[in-house]
Amino acid sequence: MSRNKVKYIFITGGVISSLGKGIAASSIGLLLKLRGLRVTIQKFDPYINVDPGTMNPYQHGEVYVTDDGAETDLDLGHYERFLDVSMTKNNNATTGQIYNEVITKERRGDYLGATVQVIPHITDEIKRRFEALAKTGNYDVIITEIGGTVGDIESLPFLEAMRQFMFSKGNSNAICAHVTLVPYIKHAGEIKTKPTQHSVKSLLEIGIQPDLLICRSEAPLTKDVKEKIALFTNVNVDSVVDAHDVSSIYEVPLQLAQEEVDEIVLEKLDLTCPKPNLKEWKKFVDNIKNPKQTVDIAVCGKYTEHQDAYKSIAEAFVHAGADNKTKVNLKWVRAEDIEKDGAEKHLKNISGLLVAPGFGERGIEGKIEAVKYVRENKIPFLGICLGLQCAVIEYARNVCGLTKAHSTEFKQTDQNVIDLMLEQKNVTAYGGTMRLGSYPCNIRKESNAYKAYKREQINERHRHRYEVNDEFKKTLANAGMIFSGICPTNNLVEIIELRDHPWFVAGQFHPELKSRATNSHPLFSHFVKAAIGYAGGK
Repeated sequence: MSRNKVKYIFITGGVISSLGKGIAASSIGLLLKLRGLRVTIQKFDPYINVDPGTMNPYQHGEVYVTDDGAETDLDLGHYERFLDVSMTKNNNATTGQIYNEVITKERRGDYLGATVQVIPHITDEIKRRFEALAKTGNYDVIITEIGGTVGDIESLPFLEAMRQFMFSKGNSNAICAHVTLVPYIKHAGEIKTKPTQHSVKSLLEIGIQPDLLICRSEAPLTKDVKEKIALFTNVNVDSVVDAHDVSSIYEVPLQLAQEEVDEIVLEKLDLTCPKPNLKEWKKFVDNIKNPKQTVDIAVCGKYTEHQDAYKSIAEAFVHAGADNKTKVNLKWVRAEDIEKDGAEKHLKNISGLLVAPGFGERGIEGKIEAVKYVRENKIPFLGICLGLQCAVIEYARNVCGLTKAHSTEFKQTDQNVIDLMLEQKNVTAYGGTMRLGSYPCNIRKESNAYKAYKREQINERHRHRYEVNDEFKKTLANAGMIFSGICPTNNLVEIIELRDHPWFVAGQFHPELKSRATNSHPLFSHFVKAAIGYAGGK
């Protein structure tokens, strides 16, 4: 295997957004990793926000947090889930970060009085970031996904930087894979290639000739369609890849392997590697497509109409379901609907409940009501971040008799069982100031958490400002709450359980962020197992 130079693959998208650039990047990365190459993926986002940390989940979906505490684009979740590697802040860059860096340098006088412009100053900073991961010496191939759609004004500096970078590296060291739409017009019964032609034309106008076309379509592409696309785009017909719709995103690597995308990439990058071993991945996909049973689990949250807000949670259930050879049917429940209709109407037929993370007072009483319902009915429960806080408030009110129990995030009382973390009390800026990233947690033996993890110390990722108030821990414990996970560095409560409930576990952290396709997160896997057991005993 040749490892003399780091090789680069750029993923761009055309025609419309949400075509699956992140899945394409992740799938190509997985195939190359399974061939023995050291691969990482980075995302360049064209929005001016420094990061998505302050963005509305309805607009941007979930905020994906890395071990080192970076608040990043949700595509980094796909990268981690497919490749089973941990990303860092260096795997995501935004227009906001790039302009901030250039303006900081200008204020410092680094440009020696030059007029600071998009070209060369912004494009140079983008190129520096394209190559930053290569300088670690840890990678053979770096895949870079350019956010947005070709033709967007916001993406132009990234595409110009990409053109310059590819030219400087040479054809055998940097290639472009363009993901584009080939729509199927049902009433005509035809696949249309014109959008792809125009998309590639837009790239060519910038000076970028794609090496590979990943064609998204409802229906498989015929040989004639591929030849027509090849003719009008200057792309070799063997490099026009059929990526028609499949039932699961986890089938895409197998689909691309069938189209020999990894072979095409290796040939273009002048690399030789052994064939990938897809046995484990095929088994995982088979478990998704051919489950032995089903189980119904509700997810109660504020943003359930926009499920990208809970993308990692949904995928963690896919992984846990496959691990248990079970299809998890998720029932998305709006917390406000529980406030309006009561918990029983929405939760009476479920076998498990996850109360999702979130911020803000809207829907909070619905979440608390949902927790009460599953606690009293002994239905398996998993709480994440705010889900833990709601469980503590519910228990304090309805078991400990602290009727005014609340969180200071929502209401100031003399029974704030959830309070602002000490180091958060003087924070005024919102961006990047929470407790973010990976922290250790010591797990108590003889707990459901220990049965799941099978370890006494773990590390999990966080994103919160509030915590269980130490002043009320004794009262809660005397009433039957178990603090089964504690952070050793600051004594914060990380995991709670209940003594008289078969499976009631909540974590202050976000376990969904560490679930992987072929390595399901233990808490999710055991929660699904508990839900299966509950369904069987109904």
